[in-house]
Amino acid sequence: QVQLVESGGGLVQPGGSLRLSCAASGIISNINTMGWYRQAPGNQRELVARISSIGGTNYADSVKGRFTISRDNTKNTVYLQMNSLKPEDTAVYYCNLLISFLGYWGQGTQVTVSS
Repeated sequence: QVQLVESGGGLVQPGGSLRLSCAASGIISNINTMGWYRQAPGNQRELVARISSIGGTNYADSVKGRFTISRDNTKNTVYLQMNSLKPEDTAVYYCNLLISFLGYWGQGTQVTVSS
C-alpha cells in the first residue's frame, strides 16, 4: 500500500517562502510522476506543479518563476519550494503520486499567506 506524508505547511507573510515535502512509502514503481495540487475554499483542486521520474516538470502559470518542484528518487520524496508567496496562494496543498493510471494522494497541508 502506498502512503504519502506531507510536511512544511504553515503561516507566512506575503513575500515570504515555504518549502513543502512529501515522502512516499510502499511499493512504488521507479517510473512515476509526483506533483503538488492545491485547493482553496470554494474552488476546485488545481495542479500547482509536477515532476516525472526523469525530471521533466510542469507548472501552473500562476506559480511560474516563484515555485520550484524537485525530487529525490533515492528517498521517494518530492519538494515544493515556494517563494514570493501571495495571499492567493493560500490553500490546502496535496501531494500526488501517479503510477501508470493509479493516483495516490496525501492528507494535505495548509498553507496560509497573510499579514
